[in-house]
Amino acid sequence: QVQLLESGGGLVQAGGSLRLSCVVSGRTFSSYTIGWFRQVSGKEREFVASIRWSVGSTNYADSVKGRFTISRDNAKNTVYLQMNSLKPEDTAVYYCAADRVLSTVVFRTDYKGIDYWGEGTLVTVSS
Repeated sequence: QVQLLESGGGLVQAGGSLRLSCVVSGRTFSSYTIGWFRQVSGKEREFVASIRWSVGSTNYADSVKGRFTISRDNAKNTVYLQMNSLKPEDTAVYYCAADRVLSTVVFRTDYKGIDYWGEGTLVTVSS
């Protein structure tokens, strides 16, 4: 019984920035991992970043390291994805995801087993 609602997507030129938000409702446990995946039509869903709710530890895909930052606000039950230096290849539908898993490695490598997903928000980066 977890609901996720993404927002913040839009159109941006290469080199620009966007901040995505994911509002989490329901019971969020200390062991939950919250993260972002992205997907282009016809391609595999791709891990972007994740955060362990309880301790704030983060994990990033190599393709976004140094450009994207994931964070959370406990008071607002919100996870953010700050995206800087955007590239055309970042264009995708971005999905917020959550699951009660112990391992960040499992979260990023087994997305098909994740229980909770938002509906997605479209990010388009023009060249």
